[in-house]
Amino acid sequence: MTPEDLITKAQEARTNSYSPYSGFKVGAALLCSDGRLYLGTNIENASYGLAVCAERVALFKAVSDGVGDFKAIAISGDKEGFLYPCGACLQVIAEFGPQIDVIVSDEKSNYIKHNIVELLPKAFLFK
Repeated sequence: MTPEDLITKAQEARTNSYSPYSGFKVGAALLCSDGRLYLGTNIENASYGLAVCAERVALFKAVSDGVGDFKAIAISGDKEGFLYPCGACLQVIAEFGPQIDVIVSDEKSNYIKHNIVELLPKAFLFK
C-alpha cells in the first residue's frame, strides 16, 4: 500500500469523526506488517479530557485485535497545512517500535513521511 493509498483511507476515516466541539475532523489509517489496515477517527466528549485522537483509535483497535507490529500510519485533517500527531499520540505510536513511519498530509493530499524516531527521538519506552 502506497502513502497515497493510506492518506486516502485516512481521509475516508475522518468522515466518521465525532467532533462537535472543535469542528476539526481527523482520520488515521494504520498499516500493519501483515497487510491489515485499521482506521480511526477523532472522538470528542463534552468532558474534553475524555476525547480520543484518530491515531490512538486506530492503534487501540489493532492492539485489541491482537496485532502489535505496524509499518506506517497516515494522518489526515480537514484544516489547512500538514497535520502532525500530538505528543500523546506520538508516545503511543512509539510504543510499537522505531520502524513505524508516520505520514502527515495536508488538505491537498501532499505528504511528508517521517520515522517515529524523528518525531519523538527520546520516547519513554519501558522495553
